[in-house]
Amino acid sequence: MKNFIAKFLICITLCSIAHAQTQPILNLEKATKIADAAQEKAISENWNVVISILDQGGNLILLRRMDGTQIGSIEIAQLKAKTAFEFKRPTKIFENMIKEGAVHLTTMPITAVEGGLPIFQDDVIIGSIGISGVTSAQDGIIAEAALKAAGFK
Repeated sequence: MKNFIAKFLICITLCSIAHAQTQPILNLEKATKIADAAQEKAISENWNVVISILDQGGNLILLRRMDGTQIGSIEIAQLKAKTAFEFKRPTKIFENMIKEGAVHLTTMPITAVEGGLPIFQDDVIIGSIGISGVTSAQDGIIAEAALKAAGFK
């Protein structure tokens, strides 16, 4: 019986390791590619923004503040990314819900303005992006362009 339990535990451990290795992740290289694409879009539109990217654990992996961007956008970009990550949906959805009368959302700890998007790979959330610095619609344009240019949804 002890032999069976030992073999069973080894099998579970090996299976867990194999699963962890196949799970897609957002590393610094991928985050930098996304941030570069966001910055390129912002520059092409003559917009200054903060770019915040969270990893698959919802932790900050990259923060970039373009020259001339207001300081307040640092926190807003992170909050947009956090909301998009935690709810696995664009922050614009919450903005639209509030506009349609779901005022109860204003009492929740979410950032309900456009500019935050989850990042998916192989239908698994691997992180999120938050943009702040111009209008929320422009922030959203940059976020969408960045993910598309970097090959993400």
